[in-house]
Order: sequence, then C-alpha cells, then structure tokens
Amino acid sequence: MTPEHISLVRSSFALVQPIAPQAAALFYDNLFAADPQLRPLFHGSLEHQGERLMKMISGAVGLLDRPDALLPVLRNLGARHVGYGVQDRHYDTVGAALLKTLGQGLGEAFTAQTRDAWAAMYGVVSRTMQEGAQTPPVLERLAVVA
Repeated sequence: MTPEHISLVRSSFALVQPIAPQAAALFYDNLFAADPQLRPLFHGSLEHQGERLMKMISGAVGLLDRPDALLPVLRNLGARHVGYGVQDRHYDTVGAALLKTLGQGLGEAFTAQTRDAWAAMYGVVSRTMQEGAQTPPVLERLAVVA
C-alpha cells in the first residue's frame, strides 16, 4: 500500500468510527444479502460480532504502516478462521460487502481514490489471512517438530 492509500483509509475510517455499530450492522446485511449461506458461520450476537469486526478493522488501519506487526496478526487470524468454516471463496464476498458498506456509509466521501485505497487494504488483509489459513498455527508446527 502506498502512503496515500494509508492516509485515505485512515481518514475515511475516522468518519466510520462514530457510526461503527450501524456500519457493522449494514456490513452484515450486505454480506448475508450477497451470500445467505454465510449466516450459519456467525454464532452468537451479530452486535457482538460487529464490535469485534470494527475492532479488527481499527487495529489493521492503525498498523498499515507497520507490516511487520500487522501481517503476523492477519496470518493468525486467517488460521483461526479456518476453524470457523471460512473458505477462500468467502474472502471475495466479504471484500465486496465491505466496499459496498463503505460506499453506503461514507456517501460522497467514498471517492474513487478512497475506494481504491480500501480495495488495496482489503487485498493485503485477504491475501495474508488466506496465507495464514494454509499454514498450521505455530503450536501445531511445534508439535510436529517435537
């Protein structure tokens, strides 16, 4: 990601944070409208899931200029998501729902450049999580070595 991408993602996410619960609810509406078969992967309250989602996005946005800190977290997240039933094909649906939600929530502030920046960010997130999904968690690798 370029410094401009990082700046655009951060400034636009600052506009989303005050409406985080509504944005998360809209995201899940968009996600399940795009693929209703994803709904069973989410257990418990969607409100709670939304809080976790926004916290994860906030953390990723904060670390965009520190890939050495961000990428290992994303790999671990991807490895955990395998256990939730997430498959590679789901990442495209999630990305499309995210961009749609940002467009709805930000309105005119979601310029073409801002959309491109978020697409670049999500590309890093999804690729890295999928890499993590292909790699056994560290503890499992250590057990194999021992």
